[in-house]
Amino acid sequence: MTIIISLLLLVSLLPYMTITAHEGIVDGREAEPHSRPYMVSIQLNDSHICGGFLITEQFVLTAAHCWNEGEVLTVVVGAHSLNESKCLDRLRVNRCIRAKYKQNPYRNDIMLLKLMTNVTLSKNVGLISLPKKGEDVKADTLCSVAGWGRLWKNGPKPYRLMEANTRIVNDAECKNRWESGYKASKMICAYGHGGSCNGDSGGPLVCNNTAVGVTSYGDPYLCNSRLLPNVYTRISAYLPWIRKVIGNV
Repeated sequence: MTIIISLLLLVSLLPYMTITAHEGIVDGREAEPHSRPYMVSIQLNDSHICGGFLITEQFVLTAAHCWNEGEVLTVVVGAHSLNESKCLDRLRVNRCIRAKYKQNPYRNDIMLLKLMTNVTLSKNVGLISLPKKGEDVKADTLCSVAGWGRLWKNGPKPYRLMEANTRIVNDAECKNRWESGYKASKMICAYGHGGSCNGDSGGPLVCNNTAVGVTSYGDPYLCNSRLLPNVYTRISAYLPWIRKVIGNV
């Protein structure tokens, strides 16, 4: 009788367990459709691999580790659900331009994608602002991340854009957690109830409607780990490089 009662309780809880497990990128929520018109899906062979965001009509900012030499990337703009393949606006990438990227440990994990053609701005396709020179984000600032990455480590990928709130962690704590892997002058780390996971790389860390970071890396064993907070490339450190590339290309 005890076993039967336990099984009945488990069955009654299954709908709620399923809903909880699929609410966000990691403990997040589905974004309001097209509320983040700057978000793009970076794809290889028509499959999502990374996030990115539009900073001009022709340039997408993303993470350098999202591309390997020889790969031909495409960018999907203006999407909410990636499941609607016939309706997706897919653009070819003309050039992938990295800063002086190093993989182990990650250094300068930032990349500009020059699109083959300019995007047409609309209510579903837009740009996001970058920090101004000398502008930085303070510890404990409430920010957000978004993407089409996995819902948990090795979990499923959602078709719809997900988002989560997170808070900036002070540099001393980030350095203490990541030790030599963390370089405060060029990185930011953040942790909150929800956060980035596999496939969210390249997406923006957004604070006060400004992209302050590029999703770079995190705990290799657990998404949104308290022990090892997610690390983002600090965009303010690369403003001269960004302006130079956009101006020269």
